[in-house]
Amino acid sequence: MNTYEIKKLSPDLAKDYFDFFDNRAFSDGSPFYPCYCNAFNLSKDRMKTELYQKAEEYGNNFESWKRVLRESAERMVAAGEIQGYLVFDKGVSVGWCNANERLNYYRTGEFDLHTPPEDEAAVNCNGRGEVKAIVCFEIAPDYRGKGIASMLLNRVCEDAKAEGFKYVEAYPVKDGGYMGMAFTGPMHMYEKAGFEVVSQNGKSYVMRKTLV
Repeated sequence: MNTYEIKKLSPDLAKDYFDFFDNRAFSDGSPFYPCYCNAFNLSKDRMKTELYQKAEEYGNNFESWKRVLRESAERMVAAGEIQGYLVFDKGVSVGWCNANERLNYYRTGEFDLHTPPEDEAAVNCNGRGEVKAIVCFEIAPDYRGKGIASMLLNRVCEDAKAEGFKYVEAYPVKDGGYMGMAFTGPMHMYEKAGFEVVSQNGKSYVMRKTLV
C-alpha cells in the first residue's frame, strides 16, 4: 500500500513543483501543457506584460509560451503568490492542488488564457480570511484514480479551518463537463466532502463547504 505525503508549497519546494509540471503532470499529452498553474493569480495587466509581451520578444511560438509561463511561475512561487499542496510518492512529486485565499485569485473556473475574463477577485467574498478557494487539481496520469485528489481536498479543508477561514470554495463543472475541465475536480467529490452548490458561473458551479 502506497503512503503519500502532502506538503504545502513553499519556495523551498520550487524544484519539486517544476519537476512535476515539466515531467509528470501532462505526460499523457494533455492539452494544458505547458501550464504552471499561475494564470489564476495574474491580473490582466500582468498577463500582458509577463506573458503576451514577453512571448512576442521570445518569438511567439510554443517554446516562447512555455518559457514565459515558466519564468512567471518561477517568480510567483519564489514570492509565495502561488499557494497550494504537492503530493509526493517516495520523494517524487506526483500531484498538485492550487488552493489560496479567494481574494488572491483574479479568476476561477474555466477561462481562455488568450481571452481571460475581467478580473473578478471580489466576487462573493466579503473580505480576507473568509474564503479559501480551490481552482485546480493535477495528478500525474499513473496516479489517477487512487484517491489522491480527495486526500488533497481533505487537507485543504483541515488547514483552512485551522487558519480561521469560514468557507472552502470550488468550481467544478456539472457531470464532469469535458476532459479539458478535469482540473476543477469532479462535482461528486465535493458533494461527498460536504460541499453544496451556491451559484453558477458560466459552465462552472460554485460550491462551498462551511467550516464554522
